[in-house]
Amino acid sequence: MFDDLPPDLDRLHTLRVWHAMWLQRIDAKIAALTRRQAEEGHGRRSRPAPPEWIVELGIGDRRPPLQVHAGDCYIAGKRRRPVGRNEARRLLAAGLKACGHCRPDSALGITELSGRPALTAAAAQ
Repeated sequence: MFDDLPPDLDRLHTLRVWHAMWLQRIDAKIAALTRRQAEEGHGRRSRPAPPEWIVELGIGDRRPPLQVHAGDCYIAGKRRRPVGRNEARRLLAAGLKACGHCRPDSALGITELSGRPALTAAAAQ
């Protein structure tokens, strides 16, 4: 039936062991990839949602607020803290600068703030 197999028993046993070894390696790789995909899926499902609004903070002891951003804004710096909708509106109304890319002032319905002075660090606290 299979003419390409060796005719002697020793070589057939060797081939069987070799193929069994490869099947074990393939099964181990399949199991590892299945675990990895399950872990990635669990990680995506359990990841907390990004905050709706963030405040970019300055440098220093007091870390004064610099700008208000939407929670998913790619321009926001690494120093930030999440804020709620009401606090973001309050900070913008007090004169804190809105990000020019994500435009949180427009999303929050506060569009006529361009003539106001900038918020000082003392007023933000």
